[in-house]
Amino acid sequence: MPISSSELEYVRDLVHKRAAIVLEPSKQYLVESRLAPLAREEGCDSIDALVKRMRTSPYGGLHSRVVEAMTTNETSFFRDNHPFEVLRDKVLPQVIEAKSKARTLFVWCAAASTGQEPYSIAMVIRQHFPELASWNVKILSTDLSSDVLERAKKGVYGQLEVSRGLPEPLLKRFFDETKKGMEWRVKDEIRSLVEYRQANIIEPWPAMPNPDVIFVRNILIYFGVEVKKQILGRMRGIIAPHGALFLGSAESTLGLGDEFERVSEGRGVYYRVKDPR
Repeated sequence: MPISSSELEYVRDLVHKRAAIVLEPSKQYLVESRLAPLAREEGCDSIDALVKRMRTSPYGGLHSRVVEAMTTNETSFFRDNHPFEVLRDKVLPQVIEAKSKARTLFVWCAAASTGQEPYSIAMVIRQHFPELASWNVKILSTDLSSDVLERAKKGVYGQLEVSRGLPEPLLKRFFDETKKGMEWRVKDEIRSLVEYRQANIIEPWPAMPNPDVIFVRNILIYFGVEVKKQILGRMRGIIAPHGALFLGSAESTLGLGDEFERVSEGRGVYYRVKDPR
């Protein structure tokens, strides 16, 4: 289903306003591929007809579904691997030392998508830090899309999904095969560590404790410079003094302010609050 230039411009403006995502005109093919299935679901014979329906009605569920359809939900277990190695070998030992009296650990996964990232973090905690079993541990996982969050809450993944990045020993230890076969469900000991809430990262965030660790990976690349600065500035305002910030492999804080400094650990990277001195 093709989309006309005027309706494409409407979608670009809508997505930028509601999600701060910059869709270049060259992304027309992406808009068409994402919105064609939605147009059919809504009984529209074209994407243009779908957009015209939105133009003539106040912002509501259909508009939200279009914005959600245009967000990228690519994810996998232990994606890029190195951040999870740094989390295991460097960051969590530091946090455990800093929080030894409070005995609490709070992690925020922004843009959690279908849940593979927060569940990966939970598996690192359960596999390598048995001492945290007596701590109050919570992984808050947020995303713009209600659809992907519903999938994440269920914690059920197909064979292809568990084959992408998930080591077989962890599959056997932390998943149960469903009765349907070729599907795997995350065990309760992992799911109990994760809480899901719908949230738009460019809007007010849910109330939360000061995070010890923030994962906001592979989302800043879709925003303009000013939005990136705002997000990082707000994160600097809430992260614990000893906290660690993880970005995507193609992202950095370079040119986006001086709130954080880059720390290299082997082939992995994280960011910490810069010493004001």
